[in-house]
Formats: sequence, C-alpha cells, structure tokens
Amino acid sequence: MTLIKTSILSGIATIIQVLSGFIITKTIAVLIGPSGLAFLGQFQNFIALVMALGTASITTGVIKYTAEHQQNLEEKKRLWSTALRLAFIGSFMSAILLVLFHTQLSLFFFKTERYSSLFIIFAITLLFYVINTLLMAILNGQKEIKKLITIKISSSITTLTLIIFFTYTYGLYGALLSLILGQSIVFLVTLTFVLKSPWFQWSMFEQTIHIEYLKKLGKYAAMAIVAALSAPLSELIIRNYIGTSISWDDAGYWQATWKISSVYLMVITMTLSIYYLPKLSEIKEGRALQQEILTGYKIILPLTIILAIIVYFCRDFIILILFTETFTPMRDLFFYQLLGDVLKITSWLISFLMVAKAMTKVFIITEIIGFISYIILSILFIDHYGLTGAPMAFALNMFLYSLLIFWIFKNLIIYGKLSTISLKSSS
Repeated sequence: MTLIKTSILSGIATIIQVLSGFIITKTIAVLIGPSGLAFLGQFQNFIALVMALGTASITTGVIKYTAEHQQNLEEKKRLWSTALRLAFIGSFMSAILLVLFHTQLSLFFFKTERYSSLFIIFAITLLFYVINTLLMAILNGQKEIKKLITIKISSSITTLTLIIFFTYTYGLYGALLSLILGQSIVFLVTLTFVLKSPWFQWSMFEQTIHIEYLKKLGKYAAMAIVAALSAPLSELIIRNYIGTSISWDDAGYWQATWKISSVYLMVITMTLSIYYLPKLSEIKEGRALQQEILTGYKIILPLTIILAIIVYFCRDFIILILFTETFTPMRDLFFYQLLGDVLKITSWLISFLMVAKAMTKVFIITEIIGFISYIILSILFIDHYGLTGAPMAFALNMFLYSLLIFWIFKNLIIYGKLSTISLKSSS
C-alpha cells in the first residue's frame, strides 16, 4: 500500500477521530470546564506512562521485525512469543504498583483521595489494554492497514460513547473512568480481527522467550521508554507548573490548545506510524531511504502547513465550536503552538528513521536533550511571558530539535552511513 493510499485511509479514520474528539472536548468543556480538561490531560499522560511500562515499550520493535519477516513464520513465532511474555511481565508489575500506590497517585494527580479507586480499576483492566496494543502492533507490521484503521475507528466511537455517558452521569470521575475502559473494550474488536486473519495460528505465541529477540526488542524498548516517558512527563511537568504558578484554568487553556494540535495532526501521525515506520524498516539501501524520506517531505510537510494555516485562521470559530466562551483566552496561544507543530512534523520524518533503523544511542540522546530543553525553556518563558510563554517555548524547542536532527541526517549522508545502518538493522 502506498503512502498516498495509506494517507487517504488514515484520513477517513482521522475524520471520525476528529469528530469524536470534538464532541468529547465539547462535553468536558461544558460539563466540567477548563480545570476539568486540565485534569483529564493529566490522567491521559499518566496512562501513557503506565502503558510504556506495561507493554515493556516493545511495540515499535514488534512492528519493525514483523514487517521485516513477512514471509518467515519461524522468526515471527520467536518474535511474537517473546513479545507476548514481555507484555505479561510488564503489565503484571505495573498493575501491582498501581494497586500499592493508588491513594498516593490520586493525591499527586488530583490533590484528593476521591479518585484512588480509578487506579485500582486501571490495574485490573491493564492486561487487556496491553494485549490490545501488542495485537495492533502485529497488525501494523503485517500491513493489515484496513483492519488497523477499522480498530482505530471502533476505539474512537467506543471512547466517545463512554465519555458522554459517564461524564454526564458521574462528572470528572466518569470522564476519567471512560479513558480506562475504552481500550479494554476495543480489545475484543482487535482480538476478533486477529483470530480471523489467515496468518493467525495459536502456535505463533506458544514458544518461550528467545534471547535473540529479547536483545533486539530491548533496543526498541530503550528508545520507546525514553520517547513514551519524555512526552507525557514534559506535559505533566509543564501543565502542573502552569496550574500552580498561574492557575488551573490557564492550565486548561493550554491543554485545550494541545488537544486541538493532537486532533488536526492525527492524519499526519497516524500515517507516519502505520505506513512510514514499516516502510523504512523494510528498505535496505541507503539511497532508497533518502528517496523515501524525500517523498515523505513532499507529501507530509505541505499537508501539515496547510492544516496549520486553516486552524490558525479558524481559531475563534474552533474555540466556540469545541469549547465555550470561557476558553477565549487560549486564542493567543495558537500562533506559536501551530508553528511548533509544523517544526515537530519536520523533525519527526527523520526521527522515524532512527527508530526504524534502531539507532538507539542517537535517538535516546536527542530525546533527552529535547525533553530537558523543553522543560527549561517552558519554565523560563512562562515566568517571563505568562501563559503565552508555553507555546513559545514549544516552538523554539522544536526549532532547535529540528536543527539537531537535520545535522545528524546530513552527517549520515556525508559519511555514507545510511547503507551501513540499513544492513545492520536487518541482521
């Protein structure tokens, strides 16, 4: 399947996710308000952190090696059996920690013990959440794009239905509960698709852990853990800083801006994860890699710029439709946030190369640098410019990160290391 076809299918799923996201955001904004949206963002970031530990952060590696060994059943048996057992271990350990520290977690994230039961429910359902993520990674690596997108659509509709019902019935508690239950229910949909796939056999998951794939997935686990921790952690820290130093309503305005970014960029990020990563993983020749990345820039970057421009000029309308007049102060955050979005996608097109080719050390170093600089710049800019300083720091950080990524890519080309990396990644 080509990049354009994948983009079209991703676009269909994205439209549904966007509409779902619009309704969810409007529901939270009307029923709970800006502070409720901020707390919802806190919990979403926490779920992302737990999932990084629960899946042992191996899903990216599963996508890559499944794509590489399309026709090799024995290799896929070793890979999938190893991945499943690592997922069991990761989810079990994470669930224990959730149960042991449920009260402390509620106090830390919500400043009250009222939501402590949510963490116990999360612990109980975590295994379904984790297995669903692993099976979706396998479908991705198998290039079952239509099935994968159907699951994503099902996930959007399920989450939408749950959030509307539970938020209306139980307020913020219900909205947070919906985030937990949604993916666990979608697990049944994913499992159905996998069981009906012609390539599925129970024997593909019956082997023990293989040291070879434990090492290979370990490289991706290291990268994925850093990536999975850095993004939500930085958001948690910055959101908390805004909430404590300015107000939690302001934190809600910032969260709402991030929400809009994540919604309109879905078509881009979904295409990158569904098409781009497996494609880069398959390519074994340096010149072909350069050409694929160039193709990505020709299609993805203009689309991102056009979407950002549309969002900017429609920002007042978007605020009124998605939120309420209470959220009007967030209109001043759009310019720098959207500029940062474009720069982020610009850098991601090359960052995915580092993931696809298991450039572990380089990826981890760049992620840590980006994580630390983003937090430092955000605190400095928020102190100096107020709430507007948060998206300003984001844009500047993505600009500096893009320069670093381009410098790395340029050196790979100059010193002819792309071909070497490709050969090593296939071994």
